[in-house]
Amino acid sequence: MNHPETNRSGNWPHSTTFDDDALLTEQQAATLLNVAPRTLQKWRINGGGPRFVRMSRRCIRYWPKDIREWALNRIKSSTSET
Repeated sequence: MNHPETNRSGNWPHSTTFDDDALLTEQQAATLLNVAPRTLQKWRINGGGPRFVRMSRRCIRYWPKDIREWALNRIKSSTSET
């Protein structure tokens, strides 16, 4: 089943594609989600964002499959859905 955020092959519609086995930098993850890196930082602090990997105190990475799963789980049919 295809979701609106993916094309027929199940890939992201962006011209940028990432290997699911390669960790993404914060900037790459932000680009994939079309948000600012600061938004990802806020989500990490407050919760509610995609899962992340803390490599060190200042090095955060994301798995593309976790970003995709997080985004697909946020699909809603109306604004009244929570």
